[in-house]
Amino acid sequence: MVPAQGGGLFETVAITMEQAEALLARQEGHFLDFKDKRIAPAKVARSVSAFCNADGGDLYIGVAESSTGFHWEGFGDPEDANQLIHTLEDVSPFGSDTDAEFLHVDGLPGYVLHINARKSRAIRKTTEGKIYKRLSAQNRLVSSEEDLTALRRQKGLESFESETLPIEAEIVTNSEAIIEYLLSAVPVTEPETYLRKQHLLISGKPVVAAALLFADEPQACLPKRCGIKIYRYSSEEQSRDRLVEDPVTIEGPLYKQIYDAVDRTVEIVAAAAFLDEDGLRSVKYPHEALHEIITNAVLHRDYSVTDDIHIRIFENRIEIQSPGRLPGHITISNILDERLSRNPYLVRHLNRFPNPPNKDVGEGLNTAFESMKKLNLRSPIIEERDNSVLVTVRHESLASPAQQVVEYLKVNDSIKNEQARKLTGVGSESKMKKIFESLIRAGEIEHKPGTAGRGYAYRLKKKQGGSS
Repeated sequence: MVPAQGGGLFETVAITMEQAEALLARQEGHFLDFKDKRIAPAKVARSVSAFCNADGGDLYIGVAESSTGFHWEGFGDPEDANQLIHTLEDVSPFGSDTDAEFLHVDGLPGYVLHINARKSRAIRKTTEGKIYKRLSAQNRLVSSEEDLTALRRQKGLESFESETLPIEAEIVTNSEAIIEYLLSAVPVTEPETYLRKQHLLISGKPVVAAALLFADEPQACLPKRCGIKIYRYSSEEQSRDRLVEDPVTIEGPLYKQIYDAVDRTVEIVAAAAFLDEDGLRSVKYPHEALHEIITNAVLHRDYSVTDDIHIRIFENRIEIQSPGRLPGHITISNILDERLSRNPYLVRHLNRFPNPPNKDVGEGLNTAFESMKKLNLRSPIIEERDNSVLVTVRHESLASPAQQVVEYLKVNDSIKNEQARKLTGVGSESKMKKIFESLIRAGEIEHKPGTAGRGYAYRLKKKQGGSS
């Protein structure tokens, strides 16, 4: 252990030559940056600022670059890095958004300082007061007011939902939506008074959240920003020629929109029987999971992005894609544990409706995961894309493919490779064949006599002296 700024300690970690070689063989990118030990502290500060203001990353100081690649040239003594450490502490205090350690390898010169920078709740500035953001392998200066506003929104420090709209107040003060809401949720005030006190009406103009919640047609106030489109495909692939019918568009104030979208999705899934060689088959998803994921998409999407929410229904899965990246410090790895609302006005007011669609902040996805487990289905998959978040709900059992085959054969006479792939979600014919072969070796199944070619099938192994 070596002393660190502020009285703490940075650990010295010994790694192997193989680990060092693997590290040096990597390419710099969105999550990785190498710096020479002689670099100016101000330039190192840019990297830490950029990582903390983007998606986090790893910075290694003490790695030189030449025409043949990266080389280990660490500090002769950890104390030689004190000036750098002091500069980094000014950008982001260690323990809040950053951790550090020194790496040492027998046979390689010196100590490499490894900084692990995490996605920060705050906007992190360099010692010069400048703001950077990591984009691919570059540290981009955030200088324009437009870019800074976008960064503040990504951090959750401000929200598009609180911006005023150039529309008349009557659109939200004299709508069916606001009247129904006040009669059921706050039955003691006038619409204009209520909206003004809630900061949903500012200088006589509705804010974005007011239009989304209480305009009878918010899509006219925010065109192409607040609808939901539902698609049904006749296969496992997304292509226009596989669309079963024209996409369904769900509009209206958000409370109604959530329930209409969930009901329509459930209705389409229920009717989506898929034809295979055994006839029509259907799949079922827990209603609760679909409700929570769609609600989460509506509540936490970025309404400054010109796009709708897209729900795609396939043979083996449902995809819910919402515009905008994850807000603030939220990442794929901590999304079920951390709490941050991009649109607090929407979250709070929808929770006041009778039979509110949303629970406490962050609880919806947890509920969706639990409801999938109750039906013995695999957990939803969450992916962050360039400018959207995609949640995929797969109709895939928690049981292993081998276990699913055996359970199927307990109530069915036989099973073929294609049937098994549809049952288990295994995409490869050869991979499925290997699973069958392992079950044969284990004495669980056997070839069904009289079947061959495309009709080749398997059955439970007949036990000696009796039936299976």
